[in-house]
Formats: sequence, structure tokens, C-alpha cells
Amino acid sequence: MSRIDDGLFNAHEHALEREYEVCPQCGSELHILNGKRGQFLGCQSYPACDYSRPLSHKEVGIIEVMEDQPCPQCERPLALKSGRYGIYIGCTGYPECDFIVREEEEDSEVVCPDCGKGHLVHRSGRSGKPFYGCSNYPKCKYVVNAPPHAENCPDCGWGILVEKRLRGEMRLICPQRTCKYRGKAI
Repeated sequence: MSRIDDGLFNAHEHALEREYEVCPQCGSELHILNGKRGQFLGCQSYPACDYSRPLSHKEVGIIEVMEDQPCPQCERPLALKSGRYGIYIGCTGYPECDFIVREEEEDSEVVCPDCGKGHLVHRSGRSGKPFYGCSNYPKCKYVVNAPPHAENCPDCGWGILVEKRLRGEMRLICPQRTCKYRGKAI
């Protein structure tokens, strides 16, 4: 015998999808909806009413103003801010001034084997996963996921080799899919 209320699993009356708040614009009920940026509260009367708000209330904005640090573009003070991609330093005059201090990228001495003009730079993706991309981006979109070394492949002649763990040993291998070069353990 089950002690769980079967009404919770009914598709029309799911307990987690009900939000008993009213829309401030039209007075209809608000529901939890799924979008490409996650869950949000939206009006039941959509498209007649377009009210929505984020489900999570993340603090976005200025954390601390640094009065002693002027912006190099407009001379207004800089501020420590929190945003969608984390904490950063930006101008208090935004949107008139769009100055942002970006995280320093580690520039390697490995020349991009694809374009030959840029260097491979250590970067992080949206999820925080590291990769090495050409500093000549967006003209060159060459990317490798492992640390590069400035050695030519002995088999195919490609301009770099990358570090990979194979069978418990770190090896320098060729990043080209058609090449099967697997170097000695390092």
C-alpha cells in the first residue's frame, strides 16, 4: 500500500508546477516555465500578457565602488560588480562607458598551427572547462583541449603536439584525427 498521494503525479495538477502568485500586470496566475536560460515565472495569459521574472534572485550589480581607481576611458570610478558570468571590475558609467577589466589570459609561446599568425592562449569555456584557442580569434578558430607543445609531429608534420594521458601515462600525441602518432611517455 502506497502512502504517496497519487494526485501529485497527475500531469494537470503537478505540485511543483503550481505557483500561487498573481501577475502584477493582468492579475492572472503565474506558473513555473522552462526556457533556454533555465526556469522562470511566467503569466498564464501569455501572449496577451508578457510578464515574466527569473525564478532565482541572484544578486547582480555593483558590489563595491572603488573611488581611488578611475576608469581609463571616462575617468569615473571603477566598481567591483557581479554579473551573469561571475565577478568582474567595470566602469560605474555603464552603459555610456563599457570599460571592463578582463581576466589575464595565459599566452603560450606555441604558434597556432592553423593560421601561423597567432599563439595558442589558455582560456575557459562557459562551464569553466579549460581549452587553448588561437589569439587571432575570430579570424582563426583553431582550438585544442589539451596543453600544446611547440613540437612538430614526426608522422604528419603538424605544427604542435598535445599532452594526453593514455593508459595511465602522459604522452605527447598529434591532435590531428587522421594522424595516429603517439609519442613516448613524458
